[in-house]
Amino acid sequence: MNITETSTEGLRREYTVVIPAADVAGRVDAQLKEIGKTVRMPGFRPGKVPMSVLKQRYGQSVMGEVLDKAMSDSAAKVVEQHSLRPALQPKVEIVKFEVESASDLEFKLAYEVLPEFEPADLGGVAIEKPVVEITDEQVDEAVGRIAAGRKTSAPLTEDRPAAKGDIVVIDFDGSVDGEKRPGMKGEGHELELGSGSFIDTFEEQLEGTRAGDHRTVNVTFPEGYHAAELAGKAAVFEVDVKEVKQAVEATIDDEFAKGLGFDDLAALKTVIRDRLGGDYTVMSRLRAKRALLDQLAELHSFEVPQGMVDIEFDQIWKRLQDELKAGDAGEDAGKDEEELRKEYRDIAVRRVRLGLVLSEIGQKNNITVAREELNQAVLAEVRRYPGQEREVFDFFKNNPQAVESLRAPVFEDKVVDFILGQVKVTEKPVSAEELMQDPDEEEAA
Repeated sequence: MNITETSTEGLRREYTVVIPAADVAGRVDAQLKEIGKTVRMPGFRPGKVPMSVLKQRYGQSVMGEVLDKAMSDSAAKVVEQHSLRPALQPKVEIVKFEVESASDLEFKLAYEVLPEFEPADLGGVAIEKPVVEITDEQVDEAVGRIAAGRKTSAPLTEDRPAAKGDIVVIDFDGSVDGEKRPGMKGEGHELELGSGSFIDTFEEQLEGTRAGDHRTVNVTFPEGYHAAELAGKAAVFEVDVKEVKQAVEATIDDEFAKGLGFDDLAALKTVIRDRLGGDYTVMSRLRAKRALLDQLAELHSFEVPQGMVDIEFDQIWKRLQDELKAGDAGEDAGKDEEELRKEYRDIAVRRVRLGLVLSEIGQKNNITVAREELNQAVLAEVRRYPGQEREVFDFFKNNPQAVESLRAPVFEDKVVDFILGQVKVTEKPVSAEELMQDPDEEEAA
């Protein structure tokens, strides 16, 4: 085997490898001999099949296996001899090889290697971590939201038409372009006017009705409606009002809490306070992590492997295309493709560079992911799918590569926590609204 370095430009390395024809033929013959020891063919005793027959029957497939193995071994040899740190698998291009003429095997190996860099000094890094102090008012508001979802209804105490906040019991039957569609008919449905649970102006058009009234309601399904065949379509609903009721607010007391499975109202508030604290802690850490990554991005500037950028960009671009099709792309929907590609390629470069920085810091500080931590990550994924826990658990159990895919985010979180423990972190009291606000929206404001 003869290995020649032909190019070293930036992070790209190219090599030409030549394996003599005799070496290739020897590997093929050796593998055919192994096959001949066990293969059974009509007219021949086991182990006595002539080499010419073996070559005729198995030569082509064995040659393919030998070439794959030869190129794989050569790639490993190149990495070892030149102390490479490949970013991805090498690109292989066969330059010359002819079976009939028994020529040498000549091919090219093109690598992209990981950049050599030293992580920046983090001694001067300082970030603000927004934190929220949970107040009794916030807990009471949360209890109030729960109570709002547990309203009951009662007959009207006065003779009057339906108003916003009332509940109308209706039968309805809808059509689009004169055609009845599935899911557009209902009977005895209780609808709170002003709740926004029905589309467009449906609820507004029922204000002022009384029991026994009939209304023809004209509405238009929104462009992003989940049923694509109805999105943007005008619809007509024939509605019969069967009864008008008034909403009755739930009384927030110990009995209310017991109805939710708690000992008393104090126990309910304790659980809510803990859950709010957990939610705010998670969001606070995310905001601190973002601030840290922003500073790490500013402190590091080095070339990154374009192959890794291409993979990251392709993933981002696919998600964006899905969002555009679903009408969920926000302000990106108004940008031209060239502008979007440039913007998201810059994001891909940043992500790859930050990933390399975190990886380098993690390796230098001997940060690893234990098996138990991977198991905890699997359980966290399982809990994300209520009602499908068994299916999700079995998926991970039967797909070890899916479990391994969780290693990178767990490793990243451990490295981020390690860095946050090394830099100066100042807690900044904020309101819950400020904590939950998108940082991009803050910058725009």
